[in-house]
Amino acid sequence: MAALTPTQINQLATQLKADYQVLLSEVRDELKNTGEQHRIDLLNSEPGDSGDESMANALADFNVTIVDRQVQGLRDIESAFQRIKSGEYGTCIECGDDVPFNRLQAYPTAKRCIVCQEKREREYDQGGHPKM
Repeated sequence: MAALTPTQINQLATQLKADYQVLLSEVRDELKNTGEQHRIDLLNSEPGDSGDESMANALADFNVTIVDRQVQGLRDIESAFQRIKSGEYGTCIECGDDVPFNRLQAYPTAKRCIVCQEKREREYDQGGHPKM
């Protein structure tokens, strides 16, 4: 496999920057909407039943999960920029082989080659069944 060319790295860095801006905007919007919804809830607070409270809690948990996922995406992008800066971008963190350009185009924050990623997923896969 061939290492990434400077042109390929620039192309991927541009994609990472665009993805970062999209995620940052989504986080800001989600936090803004959460704050506005909280104010609306306070203004419209009426005694409700436990079902209403459960639904509100579930929605709040869902919103937190969305923001957590978006923040993790931002961290992944920042990590990719650090790997670009250190010259390690495009190198698998497990085996040291090159991560192919087409994989990085599809998933620019990839840290592993496809073989190592599949191995990792098999090792950590619970098969949909919790282990006791």
